[in-house]
Amino acid sequence: MIARIIEIADDKRHLSKYRGFMIVHNTEGDRQELGRVPLEDISAVIANAHGLSYTNNLLVALAEQGAPFVLCSSSHNAVGMLLPIEGNFEQAHRMDAQIIAKLPQKKKIWGDLVRSKLEQQAYVLEEIGKPTAPLLRLAANVKSGDPQNLEAQGARIYWKFLFGEQFKRDRGVEGVNSLLNYGYTILRACTARAVIASGLHPSLGLHHSNDNNAMRLVDDLMEPFRPIIDLVVWKLNNAGIENVTPQSKRELALSLYHDLNTHSGSVPVTVAIQNLATSLAMVFLKERENINLPIPSIPMIKQSSSEQE
Repeated sequence: MIARIIEIADDKRHLSKYRGFMIVHNTEGDRQELGRVPLEDISAVIANAHGLSYTNNLLVALAEQGAPFVLCSSSHNAVGMLLPIEGNFEQAHRMDAQIIAKLPQKKKIWGDLVRSKLEQQAYVLEEIGKPTAPLLRLAANVKSGDPQNLEAQGARIYWKFLFGEQFKRDRGVEGVNSLLNYGYTILRACTARAVIASGLHPSLGLHHSNDNNAMRLVDDLMEPFRPIIDLVVWKLNNAGIENVTPQSKRELALSLYHDLNTHSGSVPVTVAIQNLATSLAMVFLKERENINLPIPSIPMIKQSSSEQE
């Protein structure tokens, strides 16, 4: 069974641990139990309400399970994330390899990630009937480390075709941007779990270098998967849904459980993210040459039978 991302979006909720479950209670009246989820089934918990309370025992149990606990602001951006100290049983060995990785190797990997992102963005444009040639040309010319910053050049083209000439990506703006914020928050939590589970350190990035960012590697590795969120947001916006609603939250969360084609076969997006993180650890250890990236030339999203809460 694929672990689930659980979002708590209602105020007046109390989260606790009872035996092997996360329990959700109403904090009003008779404090009725509203639901319970086996801890082993949880991939991440998104705390997206401001009247929540939770026990330390639950946070400890989630950390031991390797499930991030994500704190969100009113704009649906992740502003904090509780992660476990220990991850993969080979963690120290893999982190040592990550630390001593040479700059040329990291630049090559970043180039591969940028190329994959541009190709995935081109696939999204193809899906909505927009020109793909400009992005594919950029993807074909990505060099190690992306010295020409083709990723940024592609973004200017991509957002214009996706949401119109007037659209600007701004995390502090409502509407389409808030939908993107929410989708990326879910994707970031899933990627963080994958990085930790692979025995890598999330702060030791390949390209992202902001001193205030403790998730630099997470932000590097999630890049090729962002277009999955973008396509769902485009479909929601096209259907007249411009803000974060219960329906849009569900659609965005479910997008990570659709099937994605990779060189290892068709797997849910969550598994593809885990495979990418694991392959990166293996590249650092010199156990393989290239990271495991999605294939953009065939349908990226197919409905899976997985259920999401």
